Amino acid sequence: MAANDSARLYAAETQVAIAAVRRACVLTASVFNKLVKQETLTKDDKSPVTVGDFSAQAVINTILGRTFPDDPIVGEEDAADLRVDSGKALRDRIVQLANETLTAELRPGEKEEWGLGPNHARTADQLLDAIDRGNYDGGPTGRIWTLDPIDGTKGFLRGEQYAVCLALLVDARVELGVIGCPNLPVTASNPFSTRGCIFFAVRGQGAYQLPLDNAFGGERTKLAIPSSTPETLNFLESVEKAHSKLSFNERVGEILGVTRAPTRMDSQAKYCALARGDGGVYLRMPVGSGYKEKIWDHAAGSILIEEAGGVISDGRGEPLDFGLGRLLGENYGIVASGKDVHEKVIAAIKQAKAEEEAQSRS
Repeated sequence: MAANDSARLYAAETQVAIAAVRRACVLTASVFNKLVKQETLTKDDKSPVTVGDFSAQAVINTILGRTFPDDPIVGEEDAADLRVDSGKALRDRIVQLANETLTAELRPGEKEEWGLGPNHARTADQLLDAIDRGNYDGGPTGRIWTLDPIDGTKGFLRGEQYAVCLALLVDARVELGVIGCPNLPVTASNPFSTRGCIFFAVRGQGAYQLPLDNAFGGERTKLAIPSSTPETLNFLESVEKAHSKLSFNERVGEILGVTRAPTRMDSQAKYCALARGDGGVYLRMPVGSGYKEKIWDHAAGSILIEEAGGVISDGRGEPLDFGLGRLLGENYGIVASGKDVHEKVIAAIKQAKAEEEAQSRS
């Protein structure tokens, strides 16, 4: 395939995915400002997350349904609870938010034929059907989109890191990934810089960062994972202890000679940070046996890492399999890093695991 043909591959899908993720990011930020920041709900009320999740999935699936109507979607949410009488109040709020987002004025790079702009409001039934397009079971063949409308629920509620994640798989291989991070600083070295980034990668075409507020007209920064040494290496980890075995990570770091403290944040924003050089290894080891990762939690991030020159695998060094359905199967954790350190990390994991097993037998 000629270079110019390669550059055009998935060009339309990339434009649509970036536009959809950007609109969903604007929506979720609005939900936070209106329902979380203003504390209009009781402490135990989780409806801001529910409103944000459902509304963002409705928006993205509506855009994908308009532009690629034959493509199935594996999404996190379904609308069953919204269709019953008891779900009316929540349903009405979701319909309002989704339509506000879909009918907002076109931004540079967006097209009305994508179903965007003031003339494209949807009925409640249309939006519920759009949410339910995410019920596809996945599988090893064909084109499949996978979506996580709010990845990092607790980070979202804290006003910290969360992400809107969308990926296109073709025959179980991730070909395109887009991640929107409304709260991630544009400049990695300056945490007080403007917040809001979109990251995207297309197989064979590299990985890039865009400003969230000007996704089609702003500066495009190409991403590359830098080489690391034990002195410069640090781990990117989940905030929540329930998501990763942090004590195990600490032992892996000791074996590698890592001296820097880990960076902890929620969501696939960790993949974005790694791709642009904020850290050296994304390490997510299982907290118990039998845990299965969801494909929407890693699909977009995986291609971002690969196209930034890195490697992603499970904790045994085996590739992730996105063709098993909605789950990744019995993979043993997730490891993403630069190519220069990946094998060393896998070896350290094996040593730490052997020590753990020997201790349990003693």
